[in-house]
Amino acid sequence: MKIAVFISGRGSNLQALIEGCQSGEVPAEIGLVVSNRPGAQGLKRAAAAGIATAVIDHTTYDSRESFDAALDAATQRAGCDFICLAGFMRILTEDFVRSWRDRMLNIHPALLPAFPGINCHARAIEMGVRITGCTVHFCRPELDNGPIVTQAAVPVLPDDTEETLAARILEAEHVIYPMAVKLIAEGRVRVINEKVRIMDGAYPEREKLISPVAG
Repeated sequence: MKIAVFISGRGSNLQALIEGCQSGEVPAEIGLVVSNRPGAQGLKRAAAAGIATAVIDHTTYDSRESFDAALDAATQRAGCDFICLAGFMRILTEDFVRSWRDRMLNIHPALLPAFPGINCHARAIEMGVRITGCTVHFCRPELDNGPIVTQAAVPVLPDDTEETLAARILEAEHVIYPMAVKLIAEGRVRVINEKVRIMDGAYPEREKLISPVAG
């Protein structure tokens, strides 16, 4: 499986995917890293790992459709057959999402279907939930929606701020995103009636779907 990773910022989940692929733990190759922001730190991470990069600046396109067409063309040219969104801060068109159905993942910093959209950590604290977390899911045209591959639960502590909660959730993201890609690359994931089924056993027993820093 050859992956294109789309980013907009620092690329910490990109780094987790790079390390998983380069160690052999994830049987896949990252063939391209695309950023819609020229100064994204994740581009430096990719370059340091010897991965090809492309900047496709959304501000230079006159429509979402033309921007998405450029994304698709770059991905196809690189020979990638799968896309991982890793902090990519653009809403993709329905046509693009449908064309990559079951071949595009997203990671979201909440336990979907709870808290879709932005400001997840602030909303979790405000609502007084005891458990939040993160979700890796296949993309569908609706925002933060689609069959769930992996999730991690992270407790919300009484003295949590947005920053402290976000930091603990990010640690869990770095575990479950490579795990999701590994399961898919191994051919163990099936989408049946819009639900993910893990074939040939469950999740790897040595992997924990609960944050190791629960507190």
